[in-house]
Amino acid sequence: MPTAPPPDTAEWDDVRAPRQVGLAAMTILGARAGAVVEDPAVPALYFFIPAGAASSWQSEDTNALPAGAPVPLPPARRTGGPGPYWRICPGADGWLTDPSALSAALADAVAATSSAEPV
Repeated sequence: MPTAPPPDTAEWDDVRAPRQVGLAAMTILGARAGAVVEDPAVPALYFFIPAGAASSWQSEDTNALPAGAPVPLPPARRTGGPGPYWRICPGADGWLTDPSALSAALADAVAATSSAEPV
């Protein structure tokens, strides 16, 4: 699969979140979100964070992936399936989301999606 030109992989880690949690976190983050990839096959969303941040990641229901871990990078500007696509395309403002803001948004999203599930 062709990929978008990635930033230097030594400069970023990834956080994989379940689709519903990731979508809720994107809404909470708004303009503070960096680039986000959705992979319908998993189904999950991938957020990009600064390198090294994955080593101390402790956000419920998410997985931190260290620099160099395989992440599906869609072609530039692919914003729909089939296959992985950009929920938020990389832009001039960069790829990265602040890890503290992402952690807080994901915690809020997990709480919101957990309370919305039937018991």
